Amino acid sequence: MRAFIPLTLSGVIAGPAFAADVKLSVEIPRLTVAEYHRPYVAVWLERPDQSFVGNIAVWYDLKLKNNEGNNWLKDMRQWWRRVGRDLNMPVDGLSTATRAPGEHQVAMSADKAPLARLAPGEYHLVVEAAREVGGRELLRVPFQWPVKEAQSLTAKGSHELGAIKLDIKP
Repeated sequence: MRAFIPLTLSGVIAGPAFAADVKLSVEIPRLTVAEYHRPYVAVWLERPDQSFVGNIAVWYDLKLKNNEGNNWLKDMRQWWRRVGRDLNMPVDGLSTATRAPGEHQVAMSADKAPLARLAPGEYHLVVEAAREVGGRELLRVPFQWPVKEAQSLTAKGSHELGAIKLDIKP
């Protein structure tokens, strides 16, 4: 698994990590449109009051010359307002290229940031997608940390995102 760079983690506690097996799957739907562009996608954790906890992944166009892909990150409006505008992209272990339609696994580790230092309580996993000549979509998957029993949590997008699945086992 990838190592994640700890970013702004205000409000989390330092201490022993809770052991858990965490798996995240994000589906990018195949759309039949005249002009298709792969979506930019951001995945992060937040509290129920929508305050930011930590980044999980950001998929965007890393190959545009002069880092022009960075200009379109602001189209992921919620992520951009919470933390994106304060980052100097790309961030090692966080940012990767956009993904083709299909189901994609996102590396998460209970012993790495941001999960490693979560205080017990309720959180939301948030997935936001924005596509050029397309739309925007944001999904939230609420979960409790630490988990006491296995959970399989899902959300289903309606246009830019397909199924989001978060599996957590103690």
